[in-house]
Amino acid sequence: MKLIKIVSLIMVLGLLIVNTPSSAMAKSWFKKPWFQPPHLVEKEVKLNIPTNNYTLSPPQDYQKLQESDSVAYINWPDFFADPYLNALIETALQNNQALNIFLQDIKIAKSEVLEKQGEYLPKVGLGMGGQAYKTPRYTRLGAVDRLIESNEIRDKNLDLNLGASMNWEVDIWRKLRNAKDAATMRLRAQYEGKKFLVSRLVTEIARNYYELMALDNSLKIIDENIIIQNKAFQKTQLLKDYARSNQLAVNRFQAQLLKTKSHRFEISQQIIEKENRLKFLTGIYEDKKIARNSTKLMSMQVNELQIGVPAQLLENRPDIREAEYAIKAAKLDLKSFKASLYPSLSIKAGVGFAAFDPTLIFNPKSLAYNFMGDLMTPLINRKALIARIQIADAYQTQKVLDYEQTLLQAYTEVLNQVSKIKNLQQSFETKQKEVLLLNAAVEMANSLFQYAKADYVEVLLAQEEKLSAQQELLEIKMNLIGSRVDLYRALGGGWR
Repeated sequence: MKLIKIVSLIMVLGLLIVNTPSSAMAKSWFKKPWFQPPHLVEKEVKLNIPTNNYTLSPPQDYQKLQESDSVAYINWPDFFADPYLNALIETALQNNQALNIFLQDIKIAKSEVLEKQGEYLPKVGLGMGGQAYKTPRYTRLGAVDRLIESNEIRDKNLDLNLGASMNWEVDIWRKLRNAKDAATMRLRAQYEGKKFLVSRLVTEIARNYYELMALDNSLKIIDENIIIQNKAFQKTQLLKDYARSNQLAVNRFQAQLLKTKSHRFEISQQIIEKENRLKFLTGIYEDKKIARNSTKLMSMQVNELQIGVPAQLLENRPDIREAEYAIKAAKLDLKSFKASLYPSLSIKAGVGFAAFDPTLIFNPKSLAYNFMGDLMTPLINRKALIARIQIADAYQTQKVLDYEQTLLQAYTEVLNQVSKIKNLQQSFETKQKEVLLLNAAVEMANSLFQYAKADYVEVLLAQEEKLSAQQELLEIKMNLIGSRVDLYRALGGGWR
């Protein structure tokens, strides 16, 4: 009972010190200039985009967010709606090495929170030990040993002990609890970092998938033009045989055909590299082609996307949320470091049994206990502590600036992608008209050349212009679809 009373008294004393009004008064007193580093001003966040009266407080649970008009709130399987692409993304989310490495970082952050939490709790341990010694005969302790020998007490040179000990630094200024809260904020930032990584991974796979489809279409265009150019080359040879053309024309048509065939090998290599890139992103290399339906690329609709308001951008983009939690962690670290200038209270206590005879170790008269409290404030090493605090202050200023930069960059990305989609859509429609005209021009040039009413140079130019326009049309379509994916990522989509 006596042991329980002692431990209870220690615990109550610590809690009273932390929570009593006198503690608050002490905190106020220690905020005087002598205990504060000079020129220490915490930087506040400036929202450098229109926010529609949005406050900086983050939602506690992303699952509780209300439905929004922004496309970023659409799940990626619904946004892409391509079974082949969605299968690639699902595989990547399970096997991508970069993502799995980041998951280990989250585990490390969780352990850091537990470590910091344990620092402000009392440290209680149970131990046992023994000590054997020999004292000089002609000393005070030696004289005591002779008395022990005269009374025939066994094991005069042995001490045994068994008991529990406690060591508790009372967290008066929240130094340890702020450190734990800072670790918690960093853990939350890691979760947001994981969402940001997933968003980038999903959209990078989608980008590469659509580029692979575009390369397939490019190969198809080249094959169609090879057929056209080959026919023109054969016609030129026949016309030469009938003395209606010359070797120069034959060589020019043949050179054009060989150039197009050479370009086909380049596209084939790009397809191989793009497939290997997708296999790398999915984390599994399989010796088979990436499944896709490339014929649907040119008919894919790129409708105008709902982008929502800037406030939704702040709520949805994981990198912004990550930077926000990093600010809170840095500010809590700063508070924790500032508290190192204040006096620290440590309580130490122990209770157990001690005796020089094993048979007496559990005798009630062998009970021993101690209680000690230390109140210490740094004096000599204040400069080192102040330097550490100023470093923490500069670090939290960096995090504020990182947040502002991330926010501005995100908003700029959205504006750029919205404008890019509109302009690419108009460019695509214009280029389609050009391709139709050049298709007709090639047919007309071939017909006129066959009846000697057009020069072979005109046929060559028409074929070159048609191939170039078709490739440009395909590139615009690929960029248009890619910009739609980039806008989805810029709005914070892809991690749901």
